[in-house]
Amino acid sequence: MIGPRDKQLYNFATKKNKIMTIRKVKSVWKGTLKEGSGTMGFTGYEGPFTFATRFENAKGTNPEELVGAAQSGCYSMFLSALISGEGLNPKSIETEAAVTLGEVDGGPAITNIKLSTVVKCDGLSQEKFAELSVAAKEKCPISRLYAGGTATIDLEAKLT
Repeated sequence: MIGPRDKQLYNFATKKNKIMTIRKVKSVWKGTLKEGSGTMGFTGYEGPFTFATRFENAKGTNPEELVGAAQSGCYSMFLSALISGEGLNPKSIETEAAVTLGEVDGGPAITNIKLSTVVKCDGLSQEKFAELSVAAKEKCPISRLYAGGTATIDLEAKLT
């Protein structure tokens, strides 16, 4: 359900070079799981992570936060494309992702991602918003990454 203008932009961005973009990140871990530490880096960011930041809610980052950032950013951009495809101009799309690290088959796994989004967009009906917000959850590339996996992606969407 991508609008014609967004489809044109997508086709231009992806087919002009005949490949999709490739992004690289780097992580380094040193030491044991419990006492070791690592760094994660990508464009504009490099930060430490540890067992405590991942499993004990210590201050700092962890891979699940980065997954949440990717999911919320991807969802927001995709929803913007869908709304724009309806000829509307969203003023803002603010999305938070809560990522749950649980256990599946005796090992740690992301078991849930809850998206909470608030959208400001003049002229968007509640009915159309409900349709587009669900479509964005199901079709954004990061959501597709989790399709059929152990994680569920839940959505709480508000139009203001």
